[in-house]
Formats: sequence, structure tokens, C-alpha cells
Amino acid sequence: MQINKILWPTDLSLLSAKALPYVLDLSQKYGAQVHLVYVAEDMRQYDHIYGDAGEHLKSLQAMECDYAKKQLERICEQELSGCPAFIHHVVEGDPAEEILKLIASENAGLVVMATHSREGGEAAFFGSVTERVLKHSKTPVLVINPSLKQA
Repeated sequence: MQINKILWPTDLSLLSAKALPYVLDLSQKYGAQVHLVYVAEDMRQYDHIYGDAGEHLKSLQAMECDYAKKQLERICEQELSGCPAFIHHVVEGDPAEEILKLIASENAGLVVMATHSREGGEAAFFGSVTERVLKHSKTPVLVINPSLKQA
């Protein structure tokens, strides 16, 4: 089996970062490119709740995307220096839908993601984004339980 591209969706949480050692190890083993993905949920969908808050939400969305880009750049520089190549994507929209689109458009050979990214996710083994990606991905998905101790 050859894996040329690994997609790592992250919400920049400590729990989603638990997948990073697996991403790094697999990228080195296969000489694979790593695609880091952060999806900023489209805040414009909430405009009707707050009245005409469109410009404020747009500004907030831009701030979130700028922050995510900086964090992904930091991860690439500090954590993925041993990877053959890495690319980061910051996109807006529904997280599961955007991850599935990137799997297809980047022709990823493997997706590595945490079971969930929020604390207290014990009630459901998978978070909603992970579950939707698992159900609809045509690419293998390696799901990491963030509560496991790394060897």
C-alpha cells in the first residue's frame, strides 16, 4: 500500500492534536505530503439570529481564519519539520462537508483525525464531524482516540 497524501483535519484543540504523532509517523514512513485542514464554521448563517450583524460576523470570521492560518503555520514549522512536505488549508463552511471536499480534491490516500475534539465527549464515541466523515469518505480514515496514552 502506498499513501502519497495524508489529510489531517484539526480544530486546533488539544484533543485533535493527539492525532499529530500518527500523522508525523505515517508521513515519514510513506514519504507522504501532509495536508493540515482547519474549517471555520461559516458564521454568516447566524446573521438572522442577531439581526443585521453581517459585517461584524464577517470581521469575526476573518479574524478566526487569520488566527487559524498562523497556528497551522506554527504547527508546520515546529511539529512537522520531519515531514517530506506539508500544506495547510483554511476554509469556511460546514466542517464535515469541507473535509470531504478536500479529501476528494486533494486525492488524499488517508485521513487521520481524532474521535472528537471536545472534552466530555464520552457520551458518544465519535464527535459529529468525525462520524460524518467516516460515514461518507471514500478514503480510509484512521480515527485516534485522544484519551489513549502514546507509547
